[in-house]
Amino acid sequence: MYSKNTNLRDYQQEMKLRLFEEWELHRNVMVQMPTGTGKTHLLTAIVREFLHGSGTEVWIVAHRRELVEQIEETVARYGMRKEDGRVKVMSVQWLSRNRKDMEVKPGLIVIDEAHHALAETYRELWKRYPEARKLGMTATPCRLNGKGFTDLFDSLITSWTVEEFIGKGWLSVFDYVSIRANSMEQRLIDTLKKRGADGDYQVKEMNAVLNRETSIRRLYESVERYAAGKKGIVYAVSIDHARQIAAYYSAHGVEAVAIDSKTPVLERKELVEDFRRGKIKVLVNVDIFSEGFDCPDVEFVQLARPTLSLAKYLQQVGRGLRKSENKESCMLIDNVGLYRIFGLPTRNQDWEAMFEGRMIGNALSRVRTEGGLSLPAALSLTDSRQHREEVWEVVMTHDRLLEAIRNRETIVSGEEAKDGKESQAALKPCLDRQSGLWGLKRGNKIIVTPRYPQVFDIQGDRAAVCLKNGQAGVVSASGEPEAILGNCRRMRFLKGELLAVTDDTGTDFYIDLKTSLTYREKPVVCFYGSVELLRVGETFHSRTRKPYTAMSGLHKDSLCFYGFYLKIPDYRVPKSCKLVDSVWSTVFDVFACLLDGDDEEVYWCCGHLADRSIVVMDGAGRYYHAEKGKRKQYIAANIPGPGEEDFDTAVMKLKEKAGQRAEETNRRKKRDEEDKRRKRLEEIKDARPFRMGTKWGLRLGERVVVPPCYRNICPPVNGYCAFEENACQWGLMALDGKVVVEARYQKVEIERDGTVRLTVIPGKVKTIKL
Repeated sequence: MYSKNTNLRDYQQEMKLRLFEEWELHRNVMVQMPTGTGKTHLLTAIVREFLHGSGTEVWIVAHRRELVEQIEETVARYGMRKEDGRVKVMSVQWLSRNRKDMEVKPGLIVIDEAHHALAETYRELWKRYPEARKLGMTATPCRLNGKGFTDLFDSLITSWTVEEFIGKGWLSVFDYVSIRANSMEQRLIDTLKKRGADGDYQVKEMNAVLNRETSIRRLYESVERYAAGKKGIVYAVSIDHARQIAAYYSAHGVEAVAIDSKTPVLERKELVEDFRRGKIKVLVNVDIFSEGFDCPDVEFVQLARPTLSLAKYLQQVGRGLRKSENKESCMLIDNVGLYRIFGLPTRNQDWEAMFEGRMIGNALSRVRTEGGLSLPAALSLTDSRQHREEVWEVVMTHDRLLEAIRNRETIVSGEEAKDGKESQAALKPCLDRQSGLWGLKRGNKIIVTPRYPQVFDIQGDRAAVCLKNGQAGVVSASGEPEAILGNCRRMRFLKGELLAVTDDTGTDFYIDLKTSLTYREKPVVCFYGSVELLRVGETFHSRTRKPYTAMSGLHKDSLCFYGFYLKIPDYRVPKSCKLVDSVWSTVFDVFACLLDGDDEEVYWCCGHLADRSIVVMDGAGRYYHAEKGKRKQYIAANIPGPGEEDFDTAVMKLKEKAGQRAEETNRRKKRDEEDKRRKRLEEIKDARPFRMGTKWGLRLGERVVVPPCYRNICPPVNGYCAFEENACQWGLMALDGKVVVEARYQKVEIERDGTVRLTVIPGKVKTIKL
């Protein structure tokens, strides 16, 4: 089916080849390519190739009508006219309304901007047309709610990173400026607490906080400072916010217009054309140009909308990264501090983890993703010539970005290669067309010669294959058998080291590759801290060498992880199990437990010691001492061996040592808390009373130390304040708000020498020394 297209770029040819190879194994494939790298051109080439080898129709489904028109134009340039009828481009909303009128079933359904595909309107395509191949195209295979795409797509193919595309000259370099972390604008954004239905900031609250003249003036000032005379796009919070920005810019000599969902279609087209011709300098929009907008000569992008969505951030900045003839670089103006959440656009992303739902496509991604050009200290720049009150910081310049990319390429191709540390290519199937047999390869190197009639699936260093004798099995990257399963129709790896199998009778079952156990229902991997369990129906199963099945009907919240062990309620405690403390109740305090890092078996907990370590018993009646960060230690057995201590003697010694450790831990903890408090009190020694409404508190500069909740507070003396809680009820507190004397005195006076005079009633005074 595959043939080479000479009008595709090298990376597009590679992606097309990889897709057709993947279609040999899976029907539903998602393709990830950064914004601006020609996904629509690749999509069209794939469709044309598919039509050459198939007599069926192709449907291309987008989520907005603007994208439909754009895709139709690109498809027409490849010689596939709308009138021919073999390629239909439509919005998902139109398709939902007119599906009954679609007489011919498609052979291929292409989902543009496929990160939207989890919506029910898209899922209906899988239900109604299960035999059609599905291709999802997106720059950002992630969702803010953390849901993966594996229910719809079998695999993900990823292209080069943004960093690589810039380094090879296919995407534009950029300069990046942002508001500082301590700026007034950032503090305003940090007050945003409410969330919308999609998990992002609530638009109403954002509009209330940011749609103000002072904020809009700062937006204009940043454009004048860093992008004066340039052509750009501004992303606003709301329709009103966009119109206010456009009006302010226009009033100050910048030709700007606002485009939103209420702008008539013809007017919108005319405004976009004026922007392309340069008649309009700035387009202000609300999520209109986040996807599919193609105007390579955009010279700046201004981010004026806070977001928690990685997809939204990358889609927006990506509008400025397309290359054009006279464009040296793109200026990214971050008025909402997004780079501190997501890093720079060149940060490497773990798309596979997000595709599988193992990572959330939001701010959490930042701390879980390593590598890539993010914010290396050597490249994070500030203008030292400016005062500390400077609102802006230069995060990256285009020349330093190119220098960093080139240096990175030198390191990867030089020193790391010498040490053998270059990244290992993914395991892939390879077909010998003469014999019709499949082998395994990494990159261009064949590591398992073609010997399999079929390769069902590959995950990591494993492959699910059909062997020459007709049986199915799982083999390692070197071809060594790990499991032989008999005759099978289909095999598919699932996340969590599970394998889905359909046998030759059409019956589905599932195999835990960690334990080789088989389940008739699909298991769900449950994580409790660092411990894993499988939930099958209403029952939990361990993934230990010695199998364990919990009591049926346990609620997932009844299992608790305590730092180094997982507590599993279970009253089936063996009668031979001895207790650390004989007054314990076997029903409530003895339970099954899984130890962190121990995959041998599930143990019975016999009790806790003073230092929070535990004693456990295995299935053979042997007892162990388990504590955090250490391997379990054997201490005794129900039937002691020669020279071994009995259980009671061993536990008595453990209790003594644990008691000593607990005392030392408590002393150390108390010392640490006192030291921390002393340092904190020293930091806030200059705190002063302030009033908000009718209540008083303490603050140091702009930082609130004690919230305003008191009727009155006197100025501090020697690190203490007299405070009035109710009328004529005074007490004494430290500067951090810790109450030293309860508020039940008519008057409290603090002397310079540390003496405090507490007036109970006139004429009756108590004296204490601080």
